[in-house]
Amino acid sequence: MNGYKENRELSWLKFNDRVLMQAKDSRVPLAERLSFIQIYQSNLDEFFMVRIGSLVDQILFYPTTRDNKTNMTGLEQMRACFKKINYLNKKKDNIYGNVMGELEKFGIGIVNYTDIKNKENRKYLESYFKREVLPLISPQVVSKRQPFPFLNNRELYIVVQLESKKGNRKMGVVSYANAMSERLITVPGMQGEFVLVEDIIMNNLNKIFSKYTIKNAPFIRVTRSADIEEDDHSLVGHDDYREMMETLIKQRRKLLPIRMEMSPGLEELEVLMLMNFLNLKKNQVFVSHSPLDLKFLSELRENLKMVHPELFYKTLYPKNSPMVANAVPMIKQIQKHDIFLAYPFDSMSPFLRLLDEAAVDSKVASIKMTLYRVAKNSKVVKSLITAAENGKEVVVLVELRARFDEENNIGWSKRLEEAGARVIYGLEGLKVHSKLCLITYKTDEKVEFISQVGTGNYNENTAKQYTDMALMTSNQEIGAEINDVFNHFCLGETVQDTHHLMVAPNCMLTKIFELIDEQIALAKEGKEAYVGFKCNSVTSRKMIDKLVEASQAGVKIEMVVRGICCIIPGVEGYTDNIRVISIVGRYLEHSRIYIFGLGESQRVYISSAYLMTRNLEKRVEVATPIFDEEIKKIIIYMFNTMLKDNVKAMELRSNGTYKRVKGNKKEPLNSQEFFF
Repeated sequence: MNGYKENRELSWLKFNDRVLMQAKDSRVPLAERLSFIQIYQSNLDEFFMVRIGSLVDQILFYPTTRDNKTNMTGLEQMRACFKKINYLNKKKDNIYGNVMGELEKFGIGIVNYTDIKNKENRKYLESYFKREVLPLISPQVVSKRQPFPFLNNRELYIVVQLESKKGNRKMGVVSYANAMSERLITVPGMQGEFVLVEDIIMNNLNKIFSKYTIKNAPFIRVTRSADIEEDDHSLVGHDDYREMMETLIKQRRKLLPIRMEMSPGLEELEVLMLMNFLNLKKNQVFVSHSPLDLKFLSELRENLKMVHPELFYKTLYPKNSPMVANAVPMIKQIQKHDIFLAYPFDSMSPFLRLLDEAAVDSKVASIKMTLYRVAKNSKVVKSLITAAENGKEVVVLVELRARFDEENNIGWSKRLEEAGARVIYGLEGLKVHSKLCLITYKTDEKVEFISQVGTGNYNENTAKQYTDMALMTSNQEIGAEINDVFNHFCLGETVQDTHHLMVAPNCMLTKIFELIDEQIALAKEGKEAYVGFKCNSVTSRKMIDKLVEASQAGVKIEMVVRGICCIIPGVEGYTDNIRVISIVGRYLEHSRIYIFGLGESQRVYISSAYLMTRNLEKRVEVATPIFDEEIKKIIIYMFNTMLKDNVKAMELRSNGTYKRVKGNKKEPLNSQEFFF
């Protein structure tokens, strides 16, 4: 931390700490606490692949480059991150042990192979190993003729310390990815207790390396960088952009290792050998006392659901929005009044119904849409395919650079093209992250636009897990501006200016600053001035400087920031008038809200962009104003309710730490549950 500014990477680790704390919170149902441990690991994997991967590149190619908020070099940032990660991993190991201990009270748990003393059970496991596992594993002894194998990203391996009869030391490596389809193995007569398949393999290694004495056999797991970006060199040999992205995805699997996790037991010499094979430094090696791969926790949760449903969150179902009439076509309803949906509290079905109806409506001429992340079995894309097959003009911008969703997007882009849709693969140098859908509707008298602008992806699965907002409107001025955005997409360009919408990268930051400047002017006149933001992250140095300027002028600023927050509130003379809370709970906070002013002049926007440099200056993002007074009141009410959360909210203090919001114990307010 540097005054009122925080390093991006260290702030993200604080967010993952808040995720981990959900696994420790006794108010969270026990089976759900398992899920938060798994999310912690999944988050950390991605952090290494993306953020640490980019820091490694920075250290190699730009070693003197410094963070513009804390003036840290890449090497200093990485060392600070590793120190924090070691601390968090120890906490994770303790929490995992405690949660698994609590599960044992319900007769559910993971049993160590060595603790199974019953001869019949041992015989069963040995038979299972020979029958089901041994044919699927690939062992080798490292030698001149069998060099150290390539280790796939995030796969588990057993490193075996071997000693021959002559006393020679060798290293064996066992790959068993093919045997991982079923991690939890049930032993007859041990209902509710499971043995991990890797534990079975490790305790039957003598059947593989029969000519050696096994001295030790810990697990290892390697994480590789995923920091791939297309550039002019990537296009060499590729006339097709989609083909180039397919090639880059394959290359990602072979990028350099940046972390090795290991269970305890390897001697120093073997650790040094592995570091040498993988070209890693000592601080890139992390020892874990809990399983290296926690995906089996999902499998364990499925088993728990059948016998202990009380250990899970009570099922909550999305409501049918009171703004929507079931018997009236969606286009007719939207032509009468704007419709607002807040996921997962409202069902996504009205929007899906809009697409289904538009796909077969003879008066619909075209559907234009941006797709960033969609479901594996996407109803949204199927509606677009139906529309194209019905002869409607369907223009879809599919962002092939949506990290880790590239293959899914490539698959759907092929299906759309086969159906006759026009597919655009993003823009050169800019990711398209906006959430836009435009339906052009022809009547005898005129052509009308029906628009949908959202904060989240067109993904019916994540709409049940992420909090997001969507506006459906027949406002023709907004529709015309969205149409202009799509026309520029088709030309490989971005719009330079708009009247109502904010569109990054050319006219979002400037419009936000103009609205903040209006509040600064009011504050300087001694009038009430206010700015409110809800978003995933705040990292933009320009935005931070503007918020500091507003705070110093006396503007009251309230922010709900789920993840990274590089501005520290409450620092005297700089951020005295800023308050920041983070809500981490059952649902992933994902909606983005911008509020400027109070009373009748208050302006409210929902947006696809969070306040990061990449979103505001290096992506195509769209924020739409909310003109409907009823919808505006709903959004402000929701924002103010989140600010009052005293169950899941944590407040960022002036010393850079997060503390649980203290509330009246008699009136706890969990905003996510409240909205249901």
